[in-house]
Amino acid sequence: KENGTKPVVGFIAGQTAPKGRTMGHAGAIIGGKDDTAEAKMKIMEECGIHVVKSPAQIGSTMLEALKG
Repeated sequence: KENGTKPVVGFIAGQTAPKGRTMGHAGAIIGGKDDTAEAKMKIMEECGIHVVKSPAQIGSTMLEALKG
């Protein structure tokens, strides 16, 4: 965050997945409150990452971030 010079845009998949549901080929399981998409998105935002809720927003969000 302090040393970064380029904007970062991030997206977390699985935002609507129910707790305890097996996700993905690796069999990752959504567990406690810190293991949710919402918690991960909050951490990313705290790190200065521009977080989008849909992959369709990545391009426009990056364009805005580059404009400053």
